[in-house]
Amino acid sequence: MASSSSSPAPALAGEALRQKRILSSKLYLEVPSSKAPVVYSPAYDISFLGLEKLHPFESAKWGRICRYLTREGYLDKKQMVEPLEACKEDLLVVHTEAYLNSLKCSFRVSSIVEVPPVSLVPNWIVHRKLLHPFRKQVGGSILSAKLAFERGWAINVGGGFHHCSADEGGGFCAYADISLCIQFAFVRLNISSVLIIDLDAHQGNGHEKDFANDGFHC
Repeated sequence: MASSSSSPAPALAGEALRQKRILSSKLYLEVPSSKAPVVYSPAYDISFLGLEKLHPFESAKWGRICRYLTREGYLDKKQMVEPLEACKEDLLVVHTEAYLNSLKCSFRVSSIVEVPPVSLVPNWIVHRKLLHPFRKQVGGSILSAKLAFERGWAINVGGGFHHCSADEGGGFCAYADISLCIQFAFVRLNISSVLIIDLDAHQGNGHEKDFANDGFHC
């Protein structure tokens, strides 16, 4: 008889819970055909008491991109798709409970976004002004995969937090939207493999860590 330490039961139970969370998620919206497969929300843009200016990352670039596209006539504002915000159950598809709890500490978030003064800000403000926009972008990344499957292509104007893994954030990446997007696609879109083309100047170490031992899917 196999010992409890070698039993596959915990792993199977964990996978079953993951699938249950994915299947019960509301992030896979039905999008009318009149909408373009371009996902964006004004909530993506981060304005955080001016502290966002202490980081070289342009925290309002998403809105600037969409304003340019609409101003130049490439896209009608009404055609853009607004995603839902990823909730805790959505995030637990990939993230550990311990990691999500660690974000309740402003100091921890400040180290992830690399802006030390954030550690002095009450955590409820950090969640509202910083983590909420990130969670909204996570919802956009997950939805964009569904749209790409249905339409042949899709763009989430935000997201791409490739430095975040299941249990560790960094490099201005607090949630692992790429890993989440892929896990949702495996279950909801019934796909078995994914190719990640990362054009950022820095290595995408987050999703690499999450899929390091997965030689079949990604």
